[in-house]
Amino acid sequence: MHADGARALRTAFLINLAFTLVELAGGWWTNSMAVLTDALHDAGDCLVLGTAWWLQRVALKGRDAHYSYGYGRYSMLGGWLTSLVLIAGAVGMLVVSVPEVLRPETPHTAGMMAIALFGLAMNGLAAWRLHGGATLNERGAYLHLLEDVLGWTAVLVGAVVIHFTGWAVVDPLLSVGISLYILVNAVGTLRRGTAILMQHVPEGIDLAAVRTRLLAIPHVRDLHDQHTWSLDGSFVVHTVHLVVAGVEHAEALAIKARARVVLRELGVHHATIELEWEGEDCGTKCT
Repeated sequence: MHADGARALRTAFLINLAFTLVELAGGWWTNSMAVLTDALHDAGDCLVLGTAWWLQRVALKGRDAHYSYGYGRYSMLGGWLTSLVLIAGAVGMLVVSVPEVLRPETPHTAGMMAIALFGLAMNGLAAWRLHGGATLNERGAYLHLLEDVLGWTAVLVGAVVIHFTGWAVVDPLLSVGISLYILVNAVGTLRRGTAILMQHVPEGIDLAAVRTRLLAIPHVRDLHDQHTWSLDGSFVVHTVHLVVAGVEHAEALAIKARARVVLRELGVHHATIELEWEGEDCGTKCT
């Protein structure tokens, strides 16, 4: 975590917050459900960016007596809570937008186009500010802003279509489409966050392959009490007991070093390895 990342997130947050306020006013002015729906999405983005900014600053503290692994899991928790807010908002907008499909009102298309162009510029600037960020927080916020750019592109195209065809139904249909898009992505994020909270084995980690590779290390006879989880969605932790036989101290150190290399190659960032000798009772035999 770097101070530069925190400053980039702060800038993106302030840009997004200012535009969200303009967007809400513009949505009421243009009478556009699509603009108001995107305003809801941008309000959720403000939550994401504000939380990410705060967590980036907190993470600079590193580990302490209260959090031995550091503060990384707060990042995931922030995304999880934000997903709940976005899901509730998207469902609310669907409740409002679906009836409008049956009785659409023509929005102020020139105003919609102006706001959409402004939205593309502001969200594009915020995304550019976070482009190339090294942390998970920055990458997640960057992708979120790219979604906004796509949303405003859809609003712009819809406004042009309504302006030249008079098909007012395009506006509530866009609102429904954007709401469904937000809903699907927020539910996906919520599921991933819940899996992390419940210490689900991270995606890309094959425990059978881990077991096979570790058992292939010379002098390793068996293994048990193997657990793998993610701290924040990117940092993978692994613990394991290796049962060895016929080794001296130097060989034992070599086995642990080899096991760490194997685990690193398989995507593990932090490993705790306990060696046991054949016949030793470690007090636990979880596989």
